Amino acid sequence: MSIHENLLGGPPPTHLPDDPEPRELLANGTSPADVAAKYPMSSLAWARLADEAFERGSVVESYAYARTGYHRGLDALRRSGWKGHGPVPWEHEPNRGFLRALHGLARAAQSIGEQEEYERCSQFLKDSSPSAAQTLG
Repeated sequence: MSIHENLLGGPPPTHLPDDPEPRELLANGTSPADVAAKYPMSSLAWARLADEAFERGSVVESYAYARTGYHRGLDALRRSGWKGHGPVPWEHEPNRGFLRALHGLARAAQSIGEQEEYERCSQFLKDSSPSAAQTLG
């Protein structure tokens, strides 16, 4: 039995392929807008744009950025064999962009009073990665 096998018979964890260039650019201070323009498939860049917009009070803009990162992440998850449910571990760093975008979408939805979307995204985050939900708040 592998360490990642789900003892309850659920789907195995999904680990997105590593795409280090956007992460390295962001870590070195490149603006998230520049990274998203160069790497539009990077959920992490869109999640960082969502965070910046939220921090300056541009909640609708944050919502749009987070939704873009979320959908880019869903596309990547599906390409990696994800079937619509199952673990997306926070511990696997390439998954963090999607998880951050999902968190950002929940946060922005709550801020604009879209309660159903907030609840759906919050539960999706908890179901995908309890440690991400705890880490991101």
